[in-house]
Amino acid sequence: MKKSSTTIFWLSLLVALLAAVYAGAGLFAQGGKGAFLFTNLYGGTVEIYGRGIYHNDSTFRALIFRGTDAVTLFICVPALVFASVLYRRGSLRGHLFLTGMLGYFTYNAASLALGAFYNNLLLVYIGCFSASLFAFILALCSLDLSVLSARTSENLPRRWIAVFLFVAGLSLMVWVADIVVALFRGGIPNHLGHYTTETTYTLDLGVILPGVYLTGILVLRRHPLGTLLACVFILLNLTVGLVVAGQTTLQVLNGIVLTPGQFAAYVAPFIFLSLIAAILLVSILRNISEPVG
Repeated sequence: MKKSSTTIFWLSLLVALLAAVYAGAGLFAQGGKGAFLFTNLYGGTVEIYGRGIYHNDSTFRALIFRGTDAVTLFICVPALVFASVLYRRGSLRGHLFLTGMLGYFTYNAASLALGAFYNNLLLVYIGCFSASLFAFILALCSLDLSVLSARTSENLPRRWIAVFLFVAGLSLMVWVADIVVALFRGGIPNHLGHYTTETTYTLDLGVILPGVYLTGILVLRRHPLGTLLACVFILLNLTVGLVVAGQTTLQVLNGIVLTPGQFAAYVAPFIFLSLIAAILLVSILRNISEPVG
């Protein structure tokens, strides 16, 4: 593979630093008057969290953000630093791992910058989004696909990877159901609260959904770009499963219990897919050998 890039390495460490700042603040910041009720633009009543960084967010959304912050701080930031070190040493697997982790932080920082109610960390969110986005692009473009192709074993389970990606894409159709139901009943999607839009709908349906299907097709065609992108989307799926588990845990600890239907639609599929993603990620990395010298 090409020599590791100093720019990518330091950008990745900057991402880790900025993410640690906003995730730590989101998880541990105190203060505020506590929960209160607010009448939104749609005439509904929303409980506002009223504490910490997410004091202006709905209680439902604030607990989701804090659950995500816990996973980001204690799992994803260390994983990014570890991937950066592997990449710095010239590891091909490290390059793939780093690219995938940068994809997660691009997604996570964008979600907060665009989806969280305005707070004092906005510039940190934007800075992390910018650094992770450009580091991701550089990492994606700098990997030598001919080397990756030569170092990828014929035993790579391409069909299983493609099937997983297609199924993972289908799981995102739950957001389409939310939107369509709201359209038919002439209202707004559940849990929109006092927000004007749902960022997750745009990112998942506009970027992730077409991305996983294009990647699945490339994998079936044995294109090395498919292998690279498969690592990105599978690792993203793995981290999202961890995030959903963290979000659900915090919600339960704070008295928000999902109905069996909500758990089946919004929690179980993502956790189950993340377990499969972990197995496939290990399989991919095992079927890629490191260049000599």
